[in-house]
Amino acid sequence: QVQLVESGGDSVLAGGSLRLSCEATGNFFNSHCMAWFRQAPGKEREGVASIARTGSTRYADSVKGRFTISKDNAKNTLYLEMNNLEPEDTAMYYCATDSPAGIAWYCPLTPEYNFWGQGTQVTVST
Repeated sequence: QVQLVESGGDSVLAGGSLRLSCEATGNFFNSHCMAWFRQAPGKEREGVASIARTGSTRYADSVKGRFTISKDNAKNTLYLEMNNLEPEDTAMYYCATDSPAGIAWYCPLTPEYNFWGQGTQVTVST
């Protein structure tokens, strides 16, 4: 059974930084797409960043240059380093894995993933 547990969400001021973590169980970690999504109240879930088995990354335009996705295969943990946070970044952040649409060097930023965590809240205020 795949389980994903996010942590690291918090309330910060605009311009601040946070690092989200997603700890995964199972033996699939090295061989599947992993991604971060977020969902603000009243809005659709949107892809933030993804990382493929080869390490290739993709980012939403709104976070390029501010967010960095990475993973530690030895710890089965996915990270999202978020810098220069803006109020528009306020949302519940979810990690996801195992996308039927993914390949070795490409992982989608659309929610085509089979497994999801419960989410961690990020709130950015001015």
